[in-house]
Amino acid sequence: MLRRFWLFFAQAVTVLLALMFIIATLKPQWLQRQGQFGKQLSEPIVALREVAPGIGSGPAQASYADAAQKASPAVVNVFSSKDGSLPPDPRAKDPLFRYFFGDKNNNRRQQEQPASNLGSGVIVSSEGYILTNQHVVDGADQIEIALADGRTTTAKVIGVDPETDLAVLKVNLTNLPTITLGRMDQTRVGDVVLAIGNPFGVGQTVTMGIVSALGRNHLGINTFENFIQTDAAINPGNSGGALVDVNGNLLGINTAIYSRSGGSLGIGFAIPVSTARSVLESIITTGSVTRGWIGVEPQDVTPEIAESFGLDQKSGAIVAGVLKNGPADRAGIKPGDILVSVDGQDITDTTRLLNLIAQIKPGTNAKIHLVRKNHEMDLDVMIGKRPPPPKQPADDSDDQNDDGG
Repeated sequence: MLRRFWLFFAQAVTVLLALMFIIATLKPQWLQRQGQFGKQLSEPIVALREVAPGIGSGPAQASYADAAQKASPAVVNVFSSKDGSLPPDPRAKDPLFRYFFGDKNNNRRQQEQPASNLGSGVIVSSEGYILTNQHVVDGADQIEIALADGRTTTAKVIGVDPETDLAVLKVNLTNLPTITLGRMDQTRVGDVVLAIGNPFGVGQTVTMGIVSALGRNHLGINTFENFIQTDAAINPGNSGGALVDVNGNLLGINTAIYSRSGGSLGIGFAIPVSTARSVLESIITTGSVTRGWIGVEPQDVTPEIAESFGLDQKSGAIVAGVLKNGPADRAGIKPGDILVSVDGQDITDTTRLLNLIAQIKPGTNAKIHLVRKNHEMDLDVMIGKRPPPPKQPADDSDDQNDDGG
């Protein structure tokens, strides 16, 4: 009896094992257990945070298509040209060359041909006003605007401001797309920005980066500098184009790059929208930009200058020269004075002095606090009108006007 039971048990186990082998081979998922033991094996040894199923290993990438779509129609291509002529072909003096080709080739070369310049611009008003860089349209005899929708037209220069490298153009077209102006007081280093323009004439292009720095100055690019620095790719042809935020609002006018090769190295500069708006409104209202001026030649107070002059003051702007009969001269400011503040606002360097004075309306009095031979005093200065910068020769265009306050 016991033997028969043992044989039955052995046969049952053999059949069961065979059945499990077949299931494991053909339907392994049937053997997966969802009981307590399986749960214990699936639990981590220590508490770890894992990304949820279906989500990649990194954060979801945002799209900036909406911002680009909103701002791009208001960014235009600017083609400026001025009359010029090509020099005679040097081979024209060769008798053999003239025998085969005659004078016709040289005469054609001497015909006047336009010298063109390429840049970008931003439509800021439905009335047809466009902001761009002054160097894009400087000396142009004709300016043509190409819109993103395919329309082209000529533009008229309403006014320029060489000291900020801004220009205001106007076109006579209807149904113009316009850009929305952003707010600089809400812009922070690290914010994502888009640069829109026409680099190298390839067509409208959008590049992305971040705000690398704010308030960049002492670059020697313009007289008045307060640049937004960005690593969004800016190349030749982007000048005058838009730097926008992730909502498609205008933050700046792209104006310059730092490059040893002429291409983008990730250091670009844009004129902030606050400056651009001020220049735009002034040019539209008066045809020019009016700034305050006192007629001094200032220098930064460096530790070396402070030590050599025995000065206790370590910041401010030291007066190196005073224009005779200018506002500062009439108020009693003398060479060697250290200008410390204007109407209660501290002067940290010459750039700060220049900007503070420029913002004061000509014809008004300003209280300037200064240090003369380690003695403090206040002087009232009648602010004058800043004279226009002198015209730079064509081959000297890179020189900057650093005339002080």
